[in-house]
Amino acid sequence: MPSRLYEHRHWLYAWVPLFGAFIWSGTLLAMLITWLATGRPKYVTQEGNIAYISDIGAGYLKPLFIVCCCITGVSFFLTLVIERWLRNSGRLLPNMRRRERVFAALAVLGSFIGGAGLILLSIFDTGRHPSLHRVFLLVFIVGVALSAIFTIIEYRWISRDFVEVHKLKHAYIAKGIIAIILIILAIVFAITLYTTNDVAAVIEWVIAFGYTFFLLTFVYDLRMTRGVEKGQFSRDRLLAMRQSGESGPPMGQVGAGAGVGAAQYPYTQRDGYTTGNPNGYTNGDAYAGNTVLAQPANAHAGNQRGMV
Repeated sequence: MPSRLYEHRHWLYAWVPLFGAFIWSGTLLAMLITWLATGRPKYVTQEGNIAYISDIGAGYLKPLFIVCCCITGVSFFLTLVIERWLRNSGRLLPNMRRRERVFAALAVLGSFIGGAGLILLSIFDTGRHPSLHRVFLLVFIVGVALSAIFTIIEYRWISRDFVEVHKLKHAYIAKGIIAIILIILAIVFAITLYTTNDVAAVIEWVIAFGYTFFLLTFVYDLRMTRGVEKGQFSRDRLLAMRQSGESGPPMGQVGAGAGVGAAQYPYTQRDGYTTGNPNGYTNGDAYAGNTVLAQPANAHAGNQRGMV
């Protein structure tokens, strides 16, 4: 029984973005259905024929909208914090270089800014505080966009170190596609906001529902902790394995049972010094950041060498 509980512990983390996405999409759907079911009323703050989310959220559904934004904003921030903690504790593949840790910290900061903007825009509604509402809307959009960009860059760098784990590549590609679409739509929204109200309103609803899918990508990420013990993917442990030439298959245990192939070595750099060859390197030395590691025990004079 304890082993089965441990096997499913990853859901404790994955539930955070999943719950946030459920509350966000459910509230938006409730607001949209309410507006349609009541005969598409025109609110005091509404200028076009189609109501903005903020128009509905400024009416009698404001308490619901505030609760939704608070839960979604906090869950988004907590998701990034949990992801950072799991990398530091060795349950997710680690950041092997300082640049990855910097991008990870910036992603967390962006999620905090975006979450705070979301909460504040719901409190300072468009009816009573139109200027502040638009400022916090901009803060929300910029914060989420920056967090997405920094997260994608971080995942990209990590995937270059762990080329055998295809889940990492899938993760940042999915985030990249969703982020690009939402950023383009946000730019179009900003333009049409002052020219064509109805078009801008439709785009706002599309962006809002699209944000749900971005949150759901983190469910996929956090489920990679399935069956992984604390410290199993710690940076120091992987470097020590690399240095000793140990050929254990820790990479195959990422998301156990999810079809990720095992790797002969825990981490392979692609920075111009080494490649994904089974022997680990092509120039006779292994590099981890600024540290030169010893050759593995199976390295021999017959290994192919040369700068890539």
